[in-house]
Amino acid sequence: MAANDYRAYLRNHFDMEEAPARVAHTGSTHRALIFVTLAVMGLLQVASSVAILLHLTGYLREVDLSLPQQTPNEEMHSETLIADTLKGIKEKKDRVRKKEARLPSAHLPIRTTTDFPVNPSVITIHWDESQGTLRKIKYRDGRILVVEPGYYYVYAKTCFRYYKTFSDHDKVDLSNLQLLQYIFHEKHTQSTIKPIQLSKSGGTLQWNIPNYSMCCVEQGRGVQLNKDDGLYVNVSNAWLLDREADGTYFGIFKISD
Repeated sequence: MAANDYRAYLRNHFDMEEAPARVAHTGSTHRALIFVTLAVMGLLQVASSVAILLHLTGYLREVDLSLPQQTPNEEMHSETLIADTLKGIKEKKDRVRKKEARLPSAHLPIRTTTDFPVNPSVITIHWDESQGTLRKIKYRDGRILVVEPGYYYVYAKTCFRYYKTFSDHDKVDLSNLQLLQYIFHEKHTQSTIKPIQLSKSGGTLQWNIPNYSMCCVEQGRGVQLNKDDGLYVNVSNAWLLDREADGTYFGIFKISD
C-alpha cells in the first residue's frame, strides 16, 4: 500500500514538473505559427499586388496597341486623300460650269437709242443685242427666239423714271399713272400666232416728288418652250423707261429638258 502511494507521488511529481515545459513549448509553437501565417499573408499580398500591376500593365499595353497609330506613310496617304477629294470637288464644279455654259441663255439690256412717244399706250420694248449675250438663242424684232426646246426661266425688269424737266410732261396725267409690264409667249406651232400672256406686274402711282421719281417692276417665271417660240415684253408709258442697262433688261435661261 505504501509502495503504491509512493509511486503515485513520484508520478504526480514528475507530471507537475513537465507541465510548465509543455506549456512553454506550446506557446512558442503558437508564436511560430503566427509568424509563419503573417509571413505567408504578406507574401500573398505582395504577389497579389504584383499580379494586379502586371495585369493592368498588360491591359494598358493592349489598349495602346489597339489604338490606330499613324505612320508617316499613313499621314501622307491621308494628305493624298484630302487632295484628291478637293480635286474631285473642283473638277465637279468645273463640269457644272461647262454644262451651264452649254445651256441656252440670253440677257439683253434696253436699246438706248429708241424714242418712245409721250403717251400711256402699251408698246413692245426693243433690246440691244450688241450689248447683251445670246447663247443658243436668237433675237429678232424685240423677241427672244428659242433654238433648243426645253423648260426655261424667263425674267424681265423695267425701271421708270420721271424728271420734271421733260418738255412734254404736262401732256400726261401723273396723278394717276399706270406703270405696267407684261411678258408674252408666241407659240410657233400655232397656225395663227396668238400671244399668250405669261405674267403681268405693275401698279398705279402718284408721284409727288417735284424733280425726280422712280419705280421698278420685276417679274419672272418658268415655262415650257418649243423650238422657234418667241418671247417679248410690253410696257405702258414706255417714254418713262430708264435707259440704263442695269435698270431695264430681259433674259431667259434653260433649266431642263
